Amino acid sequence: MENRRVVLASRPAGWVTEDNFRIESCPLPVAGQGEVLVRNLWLSLDPYMRGRMSDANSYVKGVDIGELMVGQTVGEVLDSRNEHFKKGDKVLTQLGWQLYGVAKELTKIERTDVPLSYCLGVLGMPGFTAYFGLKEIGQPKAGETVVVSAASGAVGSVVGQLARLWGCRAVGIAGGAQKCEYVTRELGFDACVDHKAGNLRRDLERACPKGVDVYFDNVGGEILDTLLARMNLFGRVVVCGTISDYNATEPYRVRNLRAILVNRLKMQGMIVFDWRARYGEALAALAGYLAQGKLKYRESVIEGLENAPAGLIGLLKGSNFGKQLVKLG
Repeated sequence: MENRRVVLASRPAGWVTEDNFRIESCPLPVAGQGEVLVRNLWLSLDPYMRGRMSDANSYVKGVDIGELMVGQTVGEVLDSRNEHFKKGDKVLTQLGWQLYGVAKELTKIERTDVPLSYCLGVLGMPGFTAYFGLKEIGQPKAGETVVVSAASGAVGSVVGQLARLWGCRAVGIAGGAQKCEYVTRELGFDACVDHKAGNLRRDLERACPKGVDVYFDNVGGEILDTLLARMNLFGRVVVCGTISDYNATEPYRVRNLRAILVNRLKMQGMIVFDWRARYGEALAALAGYLAQGKLKYRESVIEGLENAPAGLIGLLKGSNFGKQLVKLG
């Protein structure tokens, strides 16, 4: 048996291309003392991966040329030299873009009532990001208006549904009529604005007649700029992602910063790891909503490790509906 993995072949200049990746074959790794050998079944694809392909300073180290692409995975233990895990256990790991890997830091998946892939989505990092970002930074109050961009994505879809569950008016921003219809009809948002329709400012005014109290930002750029001008007094802006700039050679320069001063807005960056000690709280809450049918969830699945580069490129271009995953086994 041998392992296959995807490494970073070159750093993107602008948009990511498949030439930035290289697929390699290598010997199957062997578990050392305290480690387990895992066969990956699912790989999560996430926008943050674009940042890791850059050598710019960030909150974590980027991927070096020739190094394995990073990513969260769900898999099955094949061999264990760790007393807490046995063969056949299902585990959540950070083994990256490969078929097999050796891990020392991993989490056993105890739930059997949901698909394993959910641990990479609604019951994993994206769900936790939505939960803590909205609850702790957005601090929504019943009756307020919450707007979220990338509303059909893994994080945004959960943010809007939580806003509704917590008594707020939920407005999404998505790209295309099909995504907007999904956000309102299936996810239950009060409204959704199509940013590709060319009338963002006017459509936001119609969707948010009383202004915006909380904006959960996944995209940055012009959409953030437009939202700043619609924020109410003492509004809160959760900065979760800036995907519109990830592939830009010249970043967008925000023009409406004065709105932060005039309306005394709070604007804070959101990294889910800051709430690591409270993941159990988010998991219990989200799993409860899911079991009650109050939380809808959708996945976009591609098959095969060799298709992971194309999957990430599609994600960065907004072609996914919900959580983007690669099925490996």
